[in-house]
Amino acid sequence: MPMTSNPLRILRVLDGHLHAPFTLHVYGRSALALAFPEAPAAMHATMDVDAILPAKDILMIEASEDFWQAQELANSELGDSGLYFTHLFEDRQVILTPDWLARVVRLPIGGLRHLLLYRPSTEDLILTKMMRVDPQDREDIDFLLNQSDCNEARLKGALDRAIIPAVPEIKEAFERNKQWLLPRISS
Repeated sequence: MPMTSNPLRILRVLDGHLHAPFTLHVYGRSALALAFPEAPAAMHATMDVDAILPAKDILMIEASEDFWQAQELANSELGDSGLYFTHLFEDRQVILTPDWLARVVRLPIGGLRHLLLYRPSTEDLILTKMMRVDPQDREDIDFLLNQSDCNEARLKGALDRAIIPAVPEIKEAFERNKQWLLPRISS
């Protein structure tokens, strides 16, 4: 990991304001930066951390004053730097497989007292990058396709089982990205 990793800085500040354990499922460029040692510097330069909130835990998360206060304090502390932690989505708002939670990967980030960090499987990370047709997201997909834990059969299965939010723009982007992606993974 480079000397400066914005996602790591954001999460360490958040952790410093927490008083109790909290599990966070990170995705987006911050997950790529934290999960893959060879992640390009551009991924570490992302200005935010995105997280998925599992629907099964949403009532507990909403009731966690500690987490919401920590988020507010972290964003206040980071304010002048332009870094922030505000993009939190329920899993039903993101393209994922139905069993995504069963396949999350622990992020072994040292020095955190309260945060337990996870990321979706590589196949699910690819699905999250298919919510819009964006050159940067496609670069990230190419990066993920080259990771040792990316499996062609599992990825094709994930594409078939993906749960797509009922938003026409997201459905259209997923189909366009699927047509772009399938030739890249077909042997």
